[in-house]
Amino acid sequence: MKLFDLHCDTIERMEELGENMLTDKSQLSLRYLPELEKWCQTFAIFIPDRYRGAEAVEFYDRIHAYFLKMLDQHRDIVEMVQSPCDIERITAEKKCAAILSVEGAAVLAGKLENVEKLAKDGVKMMTLTWNGPNELASGNVDPSMGFTEFGREVVREMERQKIIVDVSHLNDKGMEELMGGLATKPIIATHSNLRSLCSHKRNLTEEMFQYIVEHKGLVGLNLLHNFVSDEPMKDSKAELFRHVYRMLELGGEDVIACGSDFDGGIVSQMDNPVLFASFGDYMVENGISRRISDKIMFGNAQHFFEENMR
Repeated sequence: MKLFDLHCDTIERMEELGENMLTDKSQLSLRYLPELEKWCQTFAIFIPDRYRGAEAVEFYDRIHAYFLKMLDQHRDIVEMVQSPCDIERITAEKKCAAILSVEGAAVLAGKLENVEKLAKDGVKMMTLTWNGPNELASGNVDPSMGFTEFGREVVREMERQKIIVDVSHLNDKGMEELMGGLATKPIIATHSNLRSLCSHKRNLTEEMFQYIVEHKGLVGLNLLHNFVSDEPMKDSKAELFRHVYRMLELGGEDVIACGSDFDGGIVSQMDNPVLFASFGDYMVENGISRRISDKIMFGNAQHFFEENMR
């Protein structure tokens, strides 16, 4: 089984508990590594909306330092991805390939030069918002807020610094501006499903999804049940499969990927990396070809990063 997961909040959970990457107290743990053929995992440093300005920077610095400490402590089983060829090399060595991202551009504290700082730290993706407004734009707490001029400058600077724009959490007004020409490079929705199948505002409309398809982006399937179905949870795999099937109908064969949101409060019957990786077999058992299943579970994300980290 293979897994390329675009989003988890695990590193903050580990820091909070004082645990290492082999902990049994988080949904995601490197103790699952021997059960996976290949594993690439994005670790997000999540900036809660309660932090702004210097406090947001200090919070990021603390979690980032813990992440580096964990990488060093477990260097025999995990290594950070720095260049396009690293994913294949690291996973071939039977290690977990770790990608660093940031959830919430409040980490910039309103300073454009901090985009370059994040790039030097090895950050490869960043969501523009979490749920509330910040110096750039807003999540769904304020649906009327579009991009500030600073927000537009940040998008352009992220593209220049090769930090991929992650639109998960961005409200519809901001997304419309990105699709209207603000974004000039492929964008990614690391942990978002389809709003046509689950009405949560955090999900993508079919128009948004098709924009990502047309511009060769990437969409990660979110396991959180609130983003999977409006109905009570019965069968997490069957409910998520509905999104895959519709995404394929919309031309998404090359853009569907995985974005678990592990340790971000998810409720799912696939609540660890091995169970999520088994979704690949489930898709094959339910009529998806092995070729397409492998692309969704690993190949699409690997290709995207190899193309967009150059």
